[in-house]
Amino acid sequence: MRGAAVSDLVTGDAVVLGLRPARLPSRALAILLDLAVYVTVYVLLTIGLTLATASLDPAAQAAIGVAGFLLLLVGIPIGVETLSHGRSLGKLACGLRVVRDDGGPIRFRHALVRGALGVVELLLTFGTVAAIASLVSARGRRLGDVFAGTLVVRERVPGARVMPVPPPPPWLAGRFTQLDLSAVPDGLWLAIRQYLTRMNQLDPQVGAAMAARLADDLVARTGAPPPAGVPAAAFLMAVVHERQSRDAARAFRAAAAASPVAPVPSVYVAPTAPTPVPPPYVAPVPVAPTAPAAPAEVPRAGGFAPPA
Repeated sequence: MRGAAVSDLVTGDAVVLGLRPARLPSRALAILLDLAVYVTVYVLLTIGLTLATASLDPAAQAAIGVAGFLLLLVGIPIGVETLSHGRSLGKLACGLRVVRDDGGPIRFRHALVRGALGVVELLLTFGTVAAIASLVSARGRRLGDVFAGTLVVRERVPGARVMPVPPPPPWLAGRFTQLDLSAVPDGLWLAIRQYLTRMNQLDPQVGAAMAARLADDLVARTGAPPPAGVPAAAFLMAVVHERQSRDAARAFRAAAAASPVAPVPSVYVAPTAPTPVPPPYVAPVPVAPTAPAAPAEVPRAGGFAPPA
């Protein structure tokens, strides 16, 4: 079996299966909300800087103004998207989010490319270039998304719900407890989960081929030989549930370790009088009987002693 690259599958199919690209109206509304917030902050900061730098020469004031403009309209949006993983205030209000092509969270380099090209697309051309690019793109991406490898998706979809991964067959339970999953990337887990939650909606032949490609790549990442006689879809279900079981056990252990031990309440015991201890028992010493003493003789008158 030949392993398939994750990007070959995720980029072409995962967006169709799991991610819902945002269209121009919702993206334009999110951008307008962001610009309103940034412009308000920029105006307030400009007034403050003008009052604080009134004693400086005009050249220094102009330099500070340009630096403040770049910081607020370029630097802050990049920082907000990086720290919030693609959710600015406008996108949060509209239920949108910027993600990578494979569905993962964006990083600083993605936000930097989007922000740098956004100066040209959104600010210098008043959004004309971004609107044209979004209308031409099949997934509504502007130039910043194309060069950064990102996609703006809808997080809140009316009527949508999170679909659980179907359970594996009972005869596969506990079969992969010793499997090493540390080398499996997040993009592959995302692709497997998206396939398993929507495999019943696919054409049987397409779904079987996709399951085989995902199973090949999973076997290549784990380094374990493919199990004999196990279908690819069942193998994917069992491995995903094994990973979920490990994550749940790890989270439970962390929560148990972090929870403080409840103190044992102290019970007041009233002091009692000490119990008297009886003296030790001493056995009586037997005394041998003695003969009674003879009565003393009384001397008679005349001084004679009785005969012996």
